[in-house]
Amino acid sequence: MQRQSELDLTGKVVLITGASRGIGRQAARGFARRGAKLVLAARTVTPGGALPGTVAETLAQIEELGAEGLAVPTDLADEDALGSLVEAAVQRFGGVDVLVNNAAATAGDFWSTRFLDLTRADWLYQFAVNVHAPFTLMQLVTPIMAARGGGRILNVTTGSGEVFRLPEEPPKLEKVGDFSLAVPGYYASKRALDRLGNVLAPELAQLNIAVIGLMPGLVATEIVELRARESGLDTSVAVPMTVPARMLTYFAACAEPMEYTGRLFWAQRELEALALDPDDASAVGV
Repeated sequence: MQRQSELDLTGKVVLITGASRGIGRQAARGFARRGAKLVLAARTVTPGGALPGTVAETLAQIEELGAEGLAVPTDLADEDALGSLVEAAVQRFGGVDVLVNNAAATAGDFWSTRFLDLTRADWLYQFAVNVHAPFTLMQLVTPIMAARGGGRILNVTTGSGEVFRLPEEPPKLEKVGDFSLAVPGYYASKRALDRLGNVLAPELAQLNIAVIGLMPGLVATEIVELRARESGLDTSVAVPMTVPARMLTYFAACAEPMEYTGRLFWAQRELEALALDPDDASAVGV
């Protein structure tokens, strides 16, 4: 990869799902520093749950940075809620320029449920959030982006064969450090999202819309920290949230996104290869 110059995102409308915490919140802050307008979607609207963070708190943080935003409580498993989310973005800001499909079904008993004990309902829920919601949102924003001259769709995914750039699929890792990776529904649905982006990329490129997949790696999000505390695990194997967040701002701002469309990238490797500063979310024209 050759590092591209980064365009000004001032005034661009960025819709981020899963924005109440984790990578979504970190990315929202990065986009806010670049002057983007943020549409923040998440299911958590009131504090007091097992995990910190609400969509309203993220909105307050990006407003403190001088950005304009809109918080939209959204259940991604609800098709009607997805339509209302995009409609709210259009009504408030006139459209969408960047869609970040960041949200995923990561909380619940199914995360630690082995294959033979996994219920069909839990399996289908993970696909509803991790694949069907991005599919619907991509369908909804594509004509909007096309009418605005193009756009970017950034899918936050997980470990996949293509990301390692090997001729054959490597064996699936059962764990990283002491963190279990034996979560069938999560990995299967995210792999489906990878392939969806790859298949859609040529068609959407004709509309000047790039579709880029980002594998963040094991990231030190709130939910990872919670599982570490509960299980006595070591989080030293986890990367900071600033790493994938910086790659998201890069892909949203890079001057020639079609070089990357339809492909899947590994955040930490690409950030190092491009010599990007994970703490510099406001770099423009570099």
